[in-house]
Amino acid sequence: MDIIKVLIIDDEHLARELIKSFLGKDDSIKIVGECENGFDGLKAINELKPDLIFLDIMMPKLTGLELLELIDNPPLIIFSTAYDEYAIKAFEKNAVDYLLKPYSMKRFKEAVNKAKQKLSSENLYHKGLVELINYKPMGEEVLSRVVVKTGTKINIIAIEDIRYIEAMDDYVRLHTSGGSFLKQNTMKYYETHLPESDFVRIHRSFIVRVKEIARLESMEKDAYVALLDDGTQLSVSRSGYGRLRSVLGL
Repeated sequence: MDIIKVLIIDDEHLARELIKSFLGKDDSIKIVGECENGFDGLKAINELKPDLIFLDIMMPKLTGLELLELIDNPPLIIFSTAYDEYAIKAFEKNAVDYLLKPYSMKRFKEAVNKAKQKLSSENLYHKGLVELINYKPMGEEVLSRVVVKTGTKINIIAIEDIRYIEAMDDYVRLHTSGGSFLKQNTMKYYETHLPESDFVRIHRSFIVRVKEIARLESMEKDAYVALLDDGTQLSVSRSGYGRLRSVLGL
């Protein structure tokens, strides 16, 4: 096996030092870098092309989970986190392993050995990584922001800036006050993760922020159009109309 290139991404200095000390005596591993936030981590991944990443979840600027959404060619991932068990369980089917802080050297070595085994079979671990990147746990809390990568630029979109969301095959287009952004995700994901009191799915192709709706117009029997403040017209299905009436208390 070739030398394994490792990148450590964790905002805690002591946590990074512990990982480095545990890896220090392994001649099959080379630590190519360390980062204390997700932005620097993303840049390092693109530049250093690591084989394995030790990744924290809760970090400033960009969380570990948001970082995963932005990686084009993902390396192997081991979570090193103090995150609660419910979040870890959502990923244990797809991640190589997770280390719940504080962890022992024995537990650490078990995770590293799993990574080495997967690295010996590229096809097997690549499939798992794709599943990890695309996996959207249905039990996570209501979204407060969405991270979108456009070229080399990372946009962090606050939920309150989203006007409506439009279905685009395997993607969605987020229409905001500052422009529109394409994101690989499903309408169902946003329907279940946006604040129910603020957003309503009015059609199979549209989720809209209720405050953006200026008025509803009847087009024909059981067919409506929602007119937004800027004049945008969005189709409203029969079931969408019922959901909208419920939210508005009509």
